[in-house]
Amino acid sequence: MNRKFRGGLALLASLSFVAAACGDDSENEGTDTTAAPVATEGGADTTAAPAASGGGKAGFILPDSASSVRWESFDRPLIQAACDAAGIECEIQNAEGDKNNMATIADQMIADGVKVLAIVNLDSDSGAAIQEKAAAAGVKNIDYDRLTLGGSADVYVSFDNVAVGTAQGEGIIKCLGGAGNVEGKKIIQLHGSPTDNNATLFTQGYQAAIEGSGLETVGEEAVPNWDNAQGGVIFEQLLTAAGGAVDGVLVANDGLSLAAQQVLKDAGLTVPTTGQDASAEGLRAIVEGSQCMTVYKPVVQEAEAAVAAAVALLAGTPVASNATINNEVADIPYVQAAITSIYIEDVGTPIADGFVSYEDVCGGIEDACTAAGVPAP
Repeated sequence: MNRKFRGGLALLASLSFVAAACGDDSENEGTDTTAAPVATEGGADTTAAPAASGGGKAGFILPDSASSVRWESFDRPLIQAACDAAGIECEIQNAEGDKNNMATIADQMIADGVKVLAIVNLDSDSGAAIQEKAAAAGVKNIDYDRLTLGGSADVYVSFDNVAVGTAQGEGIIKCLGGAGNVEGKKIIQLHGSPTDNNATLFTQGYQAAIEGSGLETVGEEAVPNWDNAQGGVIFEQLLTAAGGAVDGVLVANDGLSLAAQQVLKDAGLTVPTTGQDASAEGLRAIVEGSQCMTVYKPVVQEAEAAVAAAVALLAGTPVASNATINNEVADIPYVQAAITSIYIEDVGTPIADGFVSYEDVCGGIEDACTAAGVPAP
């Protein structure tokens, strides 16, 4: 079996994992961490045979291909592989950052007879409108990765997004010398899209983590639609406003981090930045020393859990979950997957998992990878 599927199958066999660096986020994310899971250790086998789905088709709509490489490089093939393994028919499309296009795709999927619709919303209002129409047509809804506030989702499948931010906040402190050694050091915060609820949760997590640390934020701004090019422009403006006096950059994901790194390089500066997604490009930047850390979110766990939820919804059986979350309408089942902080000594972890390839991370910089302890295949 391909190594990158092992983690997902383990999750499906046991939904008792806990997110790394997770604090009590019940107020921020609506999670009831005391709720009894539908399936616990040794619980339901969600790698169901085809008959277990009760028939029917599921639709998945991804948000874009520009904000992060993950959607097309990881989520699409992993969702398709999980659908094939479960024996259900799945249609996967990408809205390419256009909420009107997402609505059109959803309408067509509903017309084509999908019985379950999973979306990564572009904003909660447009996502809720799609889910309302789907529910009216008798289609079950899944919030995939991003919670749709005010929506009609039957289940939410994601990571602990406050914990992601917490890991990033703890990361910038570690990268700047550790707790007790960052007093007066200046940072810029580059947030994700203001219309993405996850970005709000990331920000909550890292701002709480750095509160009282002594770090001084000398500029911060959100980047619309996670646009990397726009993020570079925004960061350049923030850096200029700070007179170039910055010791580190707290960045919401790898794409924006790489954009900030290019601005820093052009200004003749090298300071630690954070990231998220453990992309090959982000990991490579860690090895090369322009990025300090990223957050590894094993997408295989999320993708396979979403397909397992679709199988359950198609069959009319309870969804295996390990928490609940409030979407401002109701408490719904929440399948919450774990995250891991990745520093230079950990770069080999997502490679060993098969999440990214050694060649993509280390091609042309093999000596640096060897020095970082990344084992060659």
